Amino acid sequence: MDITSIIGLLTGLAALIGGFFREGGTLPGLLQPNAALIVFGGTLAAVLISFPASKLRSVPAALRLAFGRQPDTDLDKAQELISMAAITRRGGVLALEKQAEEHPDPFTREGLLLIVDGTDPDQVRQILELDMDAKELKYEGYAKIFEAAGGYAPTMGIIGTVMGLIHVLSNLSDPSGLGSSIAVAFTATLYGVASANLIFLPIASKIKSRAQTELSSMEMLLVGILSLQNGDPPHLVRKKLSSFIADSPDIERSFRGLS
Repeated sequence: MDITSIIGLLTGLAALIGGFFREGGTLPGLLQPNAALIVFGGTLAAVLISFPASKLRSVPAALRLAFGRQPDTDLDKAQELISMAAITRRGGVLALEKQAEEHPDPFTREGLLLIVDGTDPDQVRQILELDMDAKELKYEGYAKIFEAAGGYAPTMGIIGTVMGLIHVLSNLSDPSGLGSSIAVAFTATLYGVASANLIFLPIASKIKSRAQTELSSMEMLLVGILSLQNGDPPHLVRKKLSSFIADSPDIERSFRGLS
């Protein structure tokens, strides 16, 4: 699990709740089931209307992408490709057949199997780029769901507040409870704005960030796989891949002995 996302969420909740209590707020004043029903029920309804069921079934996968553990770093993948280059220099691409069949990463496995089968390099590039395009579209769809929820939630909060004020204004016979009733009404706005900016929109941003990182990694793998097919020596593969991981610390030391 990505610990930074969990820490960020807990820190945000702690800051909001702590600030509310320091201002003299109380727990009953913050917990309003009716406001939560309007905001979260309304947001859910709007999202259900906006997206087909086939898209909404991807929400668990989107959450795993946002909160799941970080995949192997590009440096690890580059080191593996450089090691493979040394193997192909000795025994050709057919020497990678066993590694290709057993590789845990689907993209790398597909690329290696293609070059082991002797597929034309242009075809290899085209097939792998199509895989990358499909993954990019899938991740964009993930992010759009949470962006939509982040847009609807504040609006539902305003609707909940307006409904609460209507109720308050229709019961002006007891002025002593007017202040607390208005405060309760504005809780819906708090729920909507807080959930959008602390949960939905940050998740969408995290998905986009993860997608960008993964697509960049796939681009690096594509370059490396084509280099293996071309029979490039390890030092040349290393040269090609270095630009993708230029921000990695101790890159030279990590590559030492691999080329």
